[in-house]
Amino acid sequence: MRTADIRQRWIDYFAEKDHHIAASVPLVSPDPSLLFTVAGMVPFIPYIIGTETSQHPRIASVQKCIRTKDIEEVGKTTRHGTFFQMLGNFSFGDYFKEGAIQFAWELLTGSEEDGRYGFDPDTLWVTIWEQDEEAEAALLAVGLPAERIVKLPREDIFWDTGQPGPAGPCAEWHVDRGPEFGPEYDPETGAAGWTDEIGDRYLEIWNLVFDQYLRGPGDGKDYPLIRELDQKAIDTGAGLERIAFLKQGVANMYETDEVFPVIEKAQELSGKRYKDNAEDDVRMRVIADHVRSSMMLMYDGVVPGNEGRGYVLRRLVRRTVRSMRLLGVETPSIEALIATSYEALKDSYPELGDRIAKILSVAATEEDAFRRTLVQGTTVLDTAVAQAKQAGRSTLSGADAFKLHDTLGFPIDLTLEMAAEQGLTVDEAGFRSLMTEQKERARADAKAKKGGHADVGVYQSVGEKSPTAFRGYDELSVATSVVAVIKDGVSVPVATAGDTVEVILAETPFYPESGGQDADSGEIRTANATLAVIDVQRPISDVIVHTVTVEEGEIAAGDAVSAEVDVAHRRLASKAHSATHLIHSALHEVLGDDATQAGSYNKPGYMRLDFAWRQGVSHHARQEIEGIANRAIREELPVSTTVMSLDEARGLGAMALFGEKYGDRVRVVEIGGPFSRELCAGTHVDNSGQIGLLSVTSEGSVGSGARRIEALVGADAFQSLAAERAIVSELTTTLKARPEELSDRIGALLSRLSETEKQLSQLRQQQIQQVAGELVETAADVAGVRLVAHESASAADSDDLRSLVLDVRGRLGEASPVVVAAAASINGRPQIVIATNQGARDAGVQAGQLVKVASVVLGGGGGGKPDLAQGGGQDASKIADALVAVRDVIASRG
Repeated sequence: MRTADIRQRWIDYFAEKDHHIAASVPLVSPDPSLLFTVAGMVPFIPYIIGTETSQHPRIASVQKCIRTKDIEEVGKTTRHGTFFQMLGNFSFGDYFKEGAIQFAWELLTGSEEDGRYGFDPDTLWVTIWEQDEEAEAALLAVGLPAERIVKLPREDIFWDTGQPGPAGPCAEWHVDRGPEFGPEYDPETGAAGWTDEIGDRYLEIWNLVFDQYLRGPGDGKDYPLIRELDQKAIDTGAGLERIAFLKQGVANMYETDEVFPVIEKAQELSGKRYKDNAEDDVRMRVIADHVRSSMMLMYDGVVPGNEGRGYVLRRLVRRTVRSMRLLGVETPSIEALIATSYEALKDSYPELGDRIAKILSVAATEEDAFRRTLVQGTTVLDTAVAQAKQAGRSTLSGADAFKLHDTLGFPIDLTLEMAAEQGLTVDEAGFRSLMTEQKERARADAKAKKGGHADVGVYQSVGEKSPTAFRGYDELSVATSVVAVIKDGVSVPVATAGDTVEVILAETPFYPESGGQDADSGEIRTANATLAVIDVQRPISDVIVHTVTVEEGEIAAGDAVSAEVDVAHRRLASKAHSATHLIHSALHEVLGDDATQAGSYNKPGYMRLDFAWRQGVSHHARQEIEGIANRAIREELPVSTTVMSLDEARGLGAMALFGEKYGDRVRVVEIGGPFSRELCAGTHVDNSGQIGLLSVTSEGSVGSGARRIEALVGADAFQSLAAERAIVSELTTTLKARPEELSDRIGALLSRLSETEKQLSQLRQQQIQQVAGELVETAADVAGVRLVAHESASAADSDDLRSLVLDVRGRLGEASPVVVAAAASINGRPQIVIATNQGARDAGVQAGQLVKVASVVLGGGGGGKPDLAQGGGQDASKIADALVAVRDVIASRG
C-alpha cells in the first residue's frame, strides 16, 4: 500500500464520517512560540485550549511536521527522523472516547477493499490510563480482548500543555510485529512489563488524546486535576510513515516508497551499497531524511540563513552535503537528490511541482556556498593543526572544533576525519561541553519565549465575557467603555496619573500592530482623564489591548470613554501599507512570481518589504519597480476591500502571504482590480493617488535567499527627493556641469583620483625599497640575531610598515637569525610590525611575542603569528622605547 494511498484513505474515511478536511498548514508554525509545526494538533491549539472557537466540530487533516531537536541522532537509528506526516482527527465538543475508539478500530481493521487499512485485529494492542473505565469499555465494545488492553499509570499515559489548562488520558494503539522484533509482552507483568525493550515489536502507530480535565499547576505529571472540562476535545495523531512501513512490509520508514528512492540515488552517486557498511548506512539515512525535510521547508518559503528556521534548513542541507562527501562524492549532488525526492513525493504533494525549479536553485546555491565553506574551514583547520603540532600537542582543542562548527558550519564529523588524516585526535569532550552550553542557552531562550499561552490568561477571561469589537475600518473616533484595566498582567480596579497600564475597550477604532503595519496612536478620554495610547496589540484573536500612559485623571473598568485615533498618523500609515502592496505587485511584474513577500513593515512615511530572491536586483530593475509603483499612484486606482471565503479569494488569485494564518473568512484588498489583489487585514487609502509619491531608497540582501527593498512614501518621499535635488544643484555649481553630465564628470574625477592614488602607491613602494636597502646596512648583532629596528617617518599606514619589514627580511636572507621591527606614528597613533625568519624562530624568537612586549610600552596591545605580527598603542612618543624593548628581549633570551 503506497504512502500516498494510505494518506488518501485517511482523508476519504474521515470525510465519510462528516469531518471537515483541513489542509496542512505550512511547516512554519502558526503558533508563534514554535519555530516549526511539530505535531498535527499545532494548528488547532487555540481550539483545544479554548482561546478560539472552531467553526467545525469535527476536523481531520494530514499535517506536514518537522522536529529537529535530535538532529544529531538522525540516521544512527531507524527511528529518528526530522520530517514526518501526522494523520489526525479532532473533535471539539462533538464525539468523545467512544466515537474516537470506534473510528480507530474501523479504519485500522476494516478491509483494504473497503478503503480501510486492513490490519489483523489480533495484532492490535492499546495502552490506556489505569483509571479510564470509559475508554476500556469502548475498547471492549469494539472487540478488543481485555488481555490486549494494557493499563498504565498517569505519568506514562497523560497529555497536557505543560501548564495549567486542558489535560487528559490517552489511548495508544500498537501493532505487534512478531517475535523477530523483540520479546513478547506478558500481560501478567502489567504496566511494569510494558517497557522500551518491547517497543520495536509493539510499535505505536496512533495516539488518541482525550482532553477531559482542567489541570492545576505542578511539575511533570504531579499536578491536580481540578475538574472535568465543560467542552471536551479529541486530539489524535497517527504516524503516516509508521503505517506505511508496516503496510509495505519493510523494516522502517527509511525503506518506504517515499524515502528509499533517495538512498538508491545516494548508492548510485557514491558506488556504495546500503547495508554493506554500518557507517555508510547512517550517512545514507541522514541524506534521505534531510533531503526530504529541506525540500519541504523550502517549498514553504524557508531559505537558508544564520538564524531561526533558516539556520535549521542550512544545517540540514550542509549535513547532507557532508554525508555525501563522507560517502566519497566530491561533485555537487544536492539537485539530483532533491529531484529524486520530488519524484517520490509528488503524488502526495503535487503542489511541489509549482516551486521545484526554485527549490533546486536555492539548494544548489547553498551547496555551492558550503563547498566554499569547506575550503575556508580546511584552511582554518590546517592552521589549528599546525599550531597544535608546533606546541607539541597531539589533540586539537574542543574550542577549535567548536569554532569551526559554530562560525563556519563545519561539521564535527568532518573535523574528526580531517584531523585524523593529519595524525591528531580531537578533544570531543571539550567540544561536546561547549555544544551543551550553547544548547542550554538555546533551551533557556526557547523556554522564555514559549510562555505564549501562559501569559494570556487574563486576556482570555476578558475575551470570554466581552470580546473587543474593532471599528477602525470605518470610524476613527468611537464612544465606548472600559472593560478592563491591567497592570503587570493582573486586572486592577483603577489607574491614576503617571501609570502605564493596558486598557481593554468594548469597542475600539485603534488598529493593533499586525500584518507589518504599525499600531495606531491617539488618545482615550473621559470627562476627567486623558490617556495617551502608545501601543496596540492583539494577544489573542478576540481581544485588542491598548498600552496607555495616564496623563491626567484616573481610569477604571466601566468608565465611559471616547477612543480617538490620531488621524494624521493613521492616514500616513495607510499610505505606507498601500504602497507596500504596489511594490509587491511591481516586484512580481519585474522579477516574476518567485519574488514572494517574506515580511514587511509599514509606518508613517516609510515602508520596507522583504522578499525571496537569491540575486542582487540591478539598478535598472530597481528603477523599473519604482516606476511601476509610481505609475499606479498617478493612475489613481480604486482601492476596495471585500470579505469572502478563503477558497473564493484563492480562486480570484489573491496573494496569501507566507507564514500568515488565515481563517475560513478573509479580507481581500484590491488596488486597481487585478493590478494588486492580496489577503490583508490592514488599513489602506481609498485610491492609490492618495499615496502621493514613492521613492525607493535602498535594496539589498538580508540573508541567504532574502532581499529587502525600502522606500519613503508621501511627503517623506518628496522631502528626500528635494534634498537629493539640492545636492545635485550644488554639484552642478561646483563641477560646472549640467545635471545630465554629472555622472560622467564624477566618473572621470574618480578615475583620475584612482590613477593618482596608484601613482602615489608606486612612489611609496619605491621609497620603501630604497629605505629597505639602506636599513640592511644598519643590521646589528644582538645575542646572535641580526636585528633591524627602525622608526619610519614616511609610512602612510600599516601596509607600508608590513611591506618594509618583509622587504628587509628578504634581503637579509636565511644565513643567520633575523628580526626586523618597524614602527611609525600613523594618524597620531603608534603602530609596529615585526617579522622574523626561520632561523630566528628556530632560536626561540617569535614575532608575536616581541609585538606584545612593544605594544605594552606603546600603551596598547597586539599579536600575531611567529613569523609576522602587528600591534599598536596610544602613545606615539614611546616608539623609540618600544624598539629598545624589542632589542632587550632578544638580548636577554636564554
